[in-house]
Amino acid sequence: MSHSFYTALGTPVDEAGHVIAESLAGHVEDQVDRGAEGLLVMGSMGMQPAIRNGEYAKVARIAAEAAKGACPVYVGVMDNAIARVKDRIDSLEGLAIDGVVATLPFFFLPSPGEAARFFRGLADASPFPVYLYDLPGVTQCRLSAAVVMELAAHPNIAGIKSGDLALSRVLQLELSGSRPDFQIIYSGLDTFDAAYSYGIRRNLDGMFSCTGAVASDMYAALQAGQQVTAAGKLDDILGLRNLFVEVGVFPGFTCAMNLLGFEGRFHPDYSAALGPAQAERVKSYMKKISLI
Repeated sequence: MSHSFYTALGTPVDEAGHVIAESLAGHVEDQVDRGAEGLLVMGSMGMQPAIRNGEYAKVARIAAEAAKGACPVYVGVMDNAIARVKDRIDSLEGLAIDGVVATLPFFFLPSPGEAARFFRGLADASPFPVYLYDLPGVTQCRLSAAVVMELAAHPNIAGIKSGDLALSRVLQLELSGSRPDFQIIYSGLDTFDAAYSYGIRRNLDGMFSCTGAVASDMYAALQAGQQVTAAGKLDDILGLRNLFVEVGVFPGFTCAMNLLGFEGRFHPDYSAALGPAQAERVKSYMKKISLI
């Protein structure tokens, strides 16, 4: 049973979009040292859709090698057709990773039947366990409990990442007998403490990338049954998240990661860096919650 946090890593790149290997490796090592129980490489916070094709496998390799087997490493393989996702998976051949993570196709809206066919096709083709990524804000389509339970019958579909607490609870209850190994990775940051109390203890978010010290304290408090302390730590993380929303999520994230000592751009190339006043707000808040 997991009792700690899972981190959706950022991806540091230079102005040409090339991964900065030393920064990424240091980011991974920092998360492992903080007690992260799993790492997602090139999820949403890791900008998978914005990573250059020629850098994709390199990013995955650097992260997997830096983790050194200390915790599971998952890699985002999001794309719009089985064949295109398979190309991504093929590029990961030989890497020490523990699974690949895919959303529904996000350009054409699939029917429930097409959604199931898409994920079964990935699972049939992948040498790695496949994790469903329920991300309706991007895909404009939710994974229903019925579709997920149908897909859970496939032996190479290992779990789901979802921010839907109700869906996560239903799956936790319904699959406990038939698929006790099916991993429910909850990503609803605002209610991580509540989810933990329900026994949903694989909690993943990109905010942990820049709040590792606070996250470590939060999950130590949860393990000790100190709900009030844990809630306070979660509020600290949410405060930084809310500030990012105000100043620009990805540019704010870049600012925070740079303040933590990780070189590079962590935002898409069409986003502008924060101005001095915005950067000072991020710095001030990070000092307030003892991140720097």
